[in-house]
Amino acid sequence: MSAPVPTVSVVIATCDRLPLLRDALRSVAAQTLAPLEVRIAHDGGVPPPPELATQGPPPIVVIAVGAGCAAVARNRASAEARGEVLAFLDDDDRWLPDHLAGLAAAFRDPSVGFAWRDCAVVRERLEQGGARRELERRLIAHDWDAALMGRDDYLPPSAWGVRRSLFERLGGFDGSFRFSEDWDFALRAAALTAPRRVPGVTVEVRMRAAGNLSRDLGPERQACLDRLAARHGLAPIAPKTFWEVALAVAAAAGPGGRPARFGARRG
Repeated sequence: MSAPVPTVSVVIATCDRLPLLRDALRSVAAQTLAPLEVRIAHDGGVPPPPELATQGPPPIVVIAVGAGCAAVARNRASAEARGEVLAFLDDDDRWLPDHLAGLAAAFRDPSVGFAWRDCAVVRERLEQGGARRELERRLIAHDWDAALMGRDDYLPPSAWGVRRSLFERLGGFDGSFRFSEDWDFALRAAALTAPRRVPGVTVEVRMRAAGNLSRDLGPERQACLDRLAARHGLAPIAPKTFWEVALAVAAAAGPGGRPARFGARRG
């Protein structure tokens, strides 16, 4: 007899981006498999309005963190989650409706501790009034490749599902990493469990054309990458935006396996 589909808690870290957060929550509400709950870690800036917690189903819990660190924010929200699987969503990303259904189905196999779905990396511009104008997108649909993952972090947290027992065993994200904490977590998870890809593009990773945190690097960003490389025995890592990572993954796939590229459209 097949194992039942596990319950899922959605974890969102946010920082003063209410219009984008509302968009992310709409994508959660549209899921064909309803999550058990949504836990939002508010990590600074203007707090979400109280009525946000009443906009479910699913039930929404807002937790004030204020640490200025995505790792700490996600850990705080995850610590109180009740689902058997944790599904992470950045506040500026979106899911397509069957994201959670496919992800949760993978965890019916008790050997699966870490799984992800394919994503489209979307370059967009925020227009006056908060409208999102899509400029270009590129697909990342690539199996687990340890060598590639040692150079480029092509698994965004918004694509992940993590069995809560594994998350707890790993101690969650390393809060000493202000940047690249997700990359570090994925590599640590892969040392304990075989990562499982669930094919199908169900995640939109949204990047603003005017800039992206991944490019606002500075010495602290590079220091985190240096620590990451030392911890996992990797070659020196050059910082990249996630758009540049998508291009690197396409190049790694080679001419015969290059991921599909989509033209511009409106989001």
